[in-house]
Amino acid sequence: MTAARQVRTRVSASPEETHRLGVRLGQLLAPGDFVGLIGDLGAGKTHLVRGVAEGAGVARSEVASPTFAIVYPYAGRIPLYHADLYRLADYDELYATGFLDVVGNDGAVLVEWLDRIPEAAPREYLRVTLGHAGDDARTLTAEAFGERPTALLEKWWAEEG
Repeated sequence: MTAARQVRTRVSASPEETHRLGVRLGQLLAPGDFVGLIGDLGAGKTHLVRGVAEGAGVARSEVASPTFAIVYPYAGRIPLYHADLYRLADYDELYATGFLDVVGNDGAVLVEWLDRIPEAAPREYLRVTLGHAGDDARTLTAEAFGERPTALLEKWWAEEG
C-alpha cells in the first residue's frame, strides 16, 4: 500500500450535512475511483452513501443496502458499484462474489465496512472514516492514497470547506 499523501478531517453537524458532503463527492467521482467507508453502526455511512449516489446521478429510489447482495450496481452519470463487506468473513469469501471484477473497471466503487477486509482496496483509493462527535454530529476523516485520490480529496474538501 502506498503511504497516505493527504489526510483531512472535518465535522459534519447533521445527517443532512453528511448527505450534502456525499453529494459533492459523488459529483466528482470518475470511473476507476474507489472510496472505502469505515465507521461503527450509526456513524453516518448510509447518509454519505445516499449522497454520493445522488451526486453520481443515481435516482434516490434506486439506492438500497447491498448487505445481502454484497455488491449493488447503480446506473447514473457513471456506473456506481456499492458494496457492503459487513457480512463477509475474509478475502476469499469476497473474491468468490466477483467483487474484484468491478474494481478499476467502468465505474466508481463505494465500499462500506472496508475495515472488515482492508485488502479489498486497490493501491490507490480514498478512505473515509466516520465517527460520532455528539448527538447528530459526525467526524469525517478522509485519507487519500495515490495521486488521483489525493486530487479528488483536495477538490472535495476545497469546494466544501
